[in-house]
Amino acid sequence: MDTEAQPTERDRSSCPEPGAVEGRSRFALLTRVADWLPGGRITLTLFTCLAFLLVLNTFVAQPFQIPSGSMEQGLRIGDRVLVNKLAYGFGAEPRRGDVVVFDGAGYFGDADYIKRVVGVGGDHVVCCDKKGRIEVNGRSVDETAFLYPGDTPSTVPFDVVVPGGRIFVLGDHRSDSSDSRDHLGSPGGGMIPVKKVIGRADWIVWPYAHWTRLTRPAAYARVPAAGAAHG
Repeated sequence: MDTEAQPTERDRSSCPEPGAVEGRSRFALLTRVADWLPGGRITLTLFTCLAFLLVLNTFVAQPFQIPSGSMEQGLRIGDRVLVNKLAYGFGAEPRRGDVVVFDGAGYFGDADYIKRVVGVGGDHVVCCDKKGRIEVNGRSVDETAFLYPGDTPSTVPFDVVVPGGRIFVLGDHRSDSSDSRDHLGSPGGGMIPVKKVIGRADWIVWPYAHWTRLTRPAAYARVPAAGAAHG
């Protein structure tokens, strides 16, 4: 007698597709959560949006309101800029000309500040050359494209070398800006640690009429790397 089991074809009609089961399970879970919450799906949607915004604000981008006139005329009091918090991730660091927001606690004051990066680690920054311009690594920088009209690059002379891992920052409205020049004798010499930088200001997002992208000015493009001028 042949006792070998004969293969039989399974009736698949009664077995739902795995994907469909998973999809229904997820849908059922969301439905149960929505039923549990006061307000149902509307509340669940609001919570989801708030969680998304919290993650976005913490790790990706953060709005920042301009508190003073120190960055005029480009950034006016009350303007809101969008700060790119990923700009200096993965080993990237601030570059000359970037507009950055940083935590000034222990260096400038217990607040967040927005300034332009003029020098990075190793740079020799001097004010001023024979024409009254700032020099970085022996190269004069023409700042007229963004400097506040009527302002000089600085009425305060300085000659500094920026330590590694730090930045030297100035406001564009030099006559109305408290910046690295005012803290040369303070701890850290007015230089902000890169780790204190929250991010780079990439866009003016409010008011709508002032909406624009903030780009790195070409004035710093010809500045040689630290030490290259004497190498």
